[in-house]
Amino acid sequence: MFITPNIFIYNANLFSNFTMMRVLLLSDTFSEHTEKWALGLASRGVMVGLFSFNKATYPWYANNSHIILLHEPLEKLDTQHKLAYLKFLAPLKKAIQSFQPDVLHAHYATSYGLLGALSKFQPFVISAWGTDVMRFPQKNVINRFILKYNLKCANVICATSNTIKNYLTPITSKPIKVIPFGVNFSKFYKKDVVRHFVKPIFVFGCIKSLESIYNIDVAIHAFARLKIKYPERQMKFMIIGQGSEFENLKKLTSVLNIQNEVLFTGRIPFDEVPNYFNQIDVLLNISNYESFGVSVIEAMACEKPVIATNTGGLKEIIENNQYGSLVEVGNIEQTVTAMESYLLNPILTEQVGKAAYEKVKQKYNWENNLTEMIEVYKQLIP
Repeated sequence: MFITPNIFIYNANLFSNFTMMRVLLLSDTFSEHTEKWALGLASRGVMVGLFSFNKATYPWYANNSHIILLHEPLEKLDTQHKLAYLKFLAPLKKAIQSFQPDVLHAHYATSYGLLGALSKFQPFVISAWGTDVMRFPQKNVINRFILKYNLKCANVICATSNTIKNYLTPITSKPIKVIPFGVNFSKFYKKDVVRHFVKPIFVFGCIKSLESIYNIDVAIHAFARLKIKYPERQMKFMIIGQGSEFENLKKLTSVLNIQNEVLFTGRIPFDEVPNYFNQIDVLLNISNYESFGVSVIEAMACEKPVIATNTGGLKEIIENNQYGSLVEVGNIEQTVTAMESYLLNPILTEQVGKAAYEKVKQKYNWENNLTEMIEVYKQLIP
């Protein structure tokens, strides 16, 4: 069943005859992480309700008999003030009444977490993703109070990495369960695909929102220097994603005279992501900070070396340069050196890629993560 955006079903009897587990996700339908959790749970027979403040780029939830869209606005919510979320409280309560969930799960500890906490529904699960605990509570006392209140209302608190768990520990005395955004190995694996750039062109790639915190400008500068240093080498840079920095980044490529060597693809459907990973030779993820780094482990599953910043969840994954290369935040020279090591040494590129694959296969299997989350739900349901 598909419910038109901003229209709710208020008849509780409509959902009264069911035996399957029902989970209402308070989560952003624009996010590929929401898409991943919802589709994953649905594939396990869980009935998923979606309540979002934002609008998806494309209707990935449509035509799935186990996913019901309960709320999605026609345009993005202005979230400059946290009180903006409060107008959704009454609609959420009506959505809860109609959908009759067994569990309410907020994916994000602040915005969606606040709405879930105020709904008073139990059992209530909160998953912390990153900035919600790494940046939000550090801004002021009120923000810290909001986060503590949300966590206090939750029956279970989950974190996507040990890095996030460490941020949560001083704020709550409750146990924190680490369940990563793992890799679906049935989708992410090394394979031959149709490429934008044919071999022997060496392709560096980046798949992030085009926002300043992700330092894509640093990656562009590093690529430009590499081009100058090795003019005889065939290389390209593929930048996958969209965001507010698009025009600035595009202008930067023109200023550096590499506009013909850099491809901006825009945002791509989640199902296409594995194909794009298999078009690149090395992934760059050199953010200011990163709570975990889903794109990093997805690239590693496709046997691609990753150049990442020595911060947060990224250093947790790369582990002292064992499964990729770590550089300091904003350091162009270190980034150039790391890129150069792979460009000039195809054997190293292959060896690091294979080692990376073995690590994610062992520690970040999506099917295991789904099972862990469903077990969390089962333990909460009477």
